[in-house]
Amino acid sequence: MSGRKENDAEPIKVPGKAAATAPLPKRFYANVAVESAAPEAGFAILLDGRAVRTPTKMPLVVPTLALAEAIAAEWAAQGERIDPQTMPLSKLAITAIDGVIGAAAEVAAEIVKFAGNDLLCYRAEGPEGLVEQQADVWDAMLQWCEVELGVRFIRSQGVMPMEQPREALDRIAAEVAPFDALALTCLHVMTTLTGSALLAIGHVKGHLSAQEAWAAAHIDEDWQISQWGEDTEAAVRRRARWTEMQAASRFLELLRRD
Repeated sequence: MSGRKENDAEPIKVPGKAAATAPLPKRFYANVAVESAAPEAGFAILLDGRAVRTPTKMPLVVPTLALAEAIAAEWAAQGERIDPQTMPLSKLAITAIDGVIGAAAEVAAEIVKFAGNDLLCYRAEGPEGLVEQQADVWDAMLQWCEVELGVRFIRSQGVMPMEQPREALDRIAAEVAPFDALALTCLHVMTTLTGSALLAIGHVKGHLSAQEAWAAAHIDEDWQISQWGEDTEAAVRRRARWTEMQAASRFLELLRRD
């Protein structure tokens, strides 16, 4: 760091969604640490003794030491330049703090909206092998939802939109309501990545592993690959999305540690 006085220093900026062609910011710190954020609850990440702040100048504070240490490890692992793509836990925390706190109701409503058009409820009309694979995996998941969540969804063949029972969506809303901003952010990410609020909830509640939820969400795509081969660009995009899925799953797991 420079020899500027503390009150002259510019606030620490967390990497945001910069243009893909913009140069990555240079690393401007040597040491990374974690400390209690008292009097606030939680733990802060320090760069050369200064607390990291989000792009909206909010403190980057998370509720568990395990999560704070994992985020700090991402900052410590940066080389000469800071690459946000290698900091998925930091990005999730920033998204929650800057984008979901204060807007939790809207984010929860989006998840419920996904459930109203959930991937698991729209079945292929053919070929037979794909229909059977969907039924084997997706029917079991819908059965779990009925038994464990007390919610029953209508399924249909084809892509024509259908309306799910209001009581089913109300039940999903009640399931999502207790989530705090950080957990809700992860649930929303997993929902959008899989196209299924039900798969995301199944993973959060421990019924499915992240890999099982991911595989269930990609039955159609994997069937097409088995028939026609894999497109290189699509494979790259899928790996990137799987990395996001893993990050959201790990973030949730770290949130649950003392």
